[in-house]
Amino acid sequence: MKSVFKPLALAAALAFVAAPAAAQETVRWGIPMAFGSNLTALGDTMPWVSEQLKKVSGGSINLQVFEPGKLVPALGIFDAVSSGKVEAGYSFMGYELGKVPVSAIFGALPFGMETPQFAAWIYFGGGDALLKEAFKPHNVYPIFCGSISPEAAGWFRKEIKTPDDLKGLKFRAAALGGKIYQKLGASVTMLPGGELFQALEKGVLDATEFSLPTVDDQLGFDKVAKNYYLPGWHQPSTNQYLYVNMAAWAKLKPQTQAQIETTCTAGVIMALAKAEALQGDMLAKFEKEGVALRQFNKPMLDAFNKASKEVLAEESAKDPMFKKVYDSMSAFQNKNRKWHDLGYLPRDYK
Repeated sequence: MKSVFKPLALAAALAFVAAPAAAQETVRWGIPMAFGSNLTALGDTMPWVSEQLKKVSGGSINLQVFEPGKLVPALGIFDAVSSGKVEAGYSFMGYELGKVPVSAIFGALPFGMETPQFAAWIYFGGGDALLKEAFKPHNVYPIFCGSISPEAAGWFRKEIKTPDDLKGLKFRAAALGGKIYQKLGASVTMLPGGELFQALEKGVLDATEFSLPTVDDQLGFDKVAKNYYLPGWHQPSTNQYLYVNMAAWAKLKPQTQAQIETTCTAGVIMALAKAEALQGDMLAKFEKEGVALRQFNKPMLDAFNKASKEVLAEESAKDPMFKKVYDSMSAFQNKNRKWHDLGYLPRDYK
């Protein structure tokens, strides 16, 4: 079985952390989000978590979500939580790469683990302890609170056949993906999702990566670029987190902390299940509308992989925490590789 939780087990877990209303403290936090709540699995997970918390707490825990830019800028959530401007925020981990280099691989490790294996590392491979260790100096308590299927590699206005086709390409990418594209000669910029359609339409960008097919459809990329490349080698899993200010977290009762963390765990499987359920139909829709679904060929993937290893080695040399986490991830992935390769049906088996 590839599912991480059974529905009954999930229901039991949520019921277990619920407590009589008389013993429940009141929590009222505003939660800025990096993604619009309309974005499937990527943006609607935190609203779902918020609703479940209201239910398990009898209405005492109210985490009111705010759309990107309404409370703080979409790319400023980490700073707002760290400084105490807000008690908590919800974001992809990696936008704060400049201040917390290791955040990039907690968000997505190029050629790394897919969500089930990443969750195994977080919960049973020491990943969560490393996560807390990495963010403690920044006054942030991060909680794994959502993960989606692999992203697509991106939307391109022209076909990409060789690594030379990337040279000079004006490309939007986040976190380590951007550094890898730069190493291959692309001109990389970082823009929030809401600005990408216009940038592609006006030629400010030649190509962009962003998210899942369903999310990319919601942002209209298929209207301005017709070459849709897969697989998302740069983000085999895309991991979201609830960032909580350390002082705000410390004020909560253990019961409330457990409710929040357990409901976030439920959010991980809910986001993944929803994402997996919808992508096949979306790819069929794209094909019907004239989008060319393309897979990067082996020379392209080899070039990306080589550049990825170089970037990861460089980042490890610059930052001890990055190296510590990357080594832990790699060891876990390698230790389980034989099981992963032999225990599941080959993906090309039909």
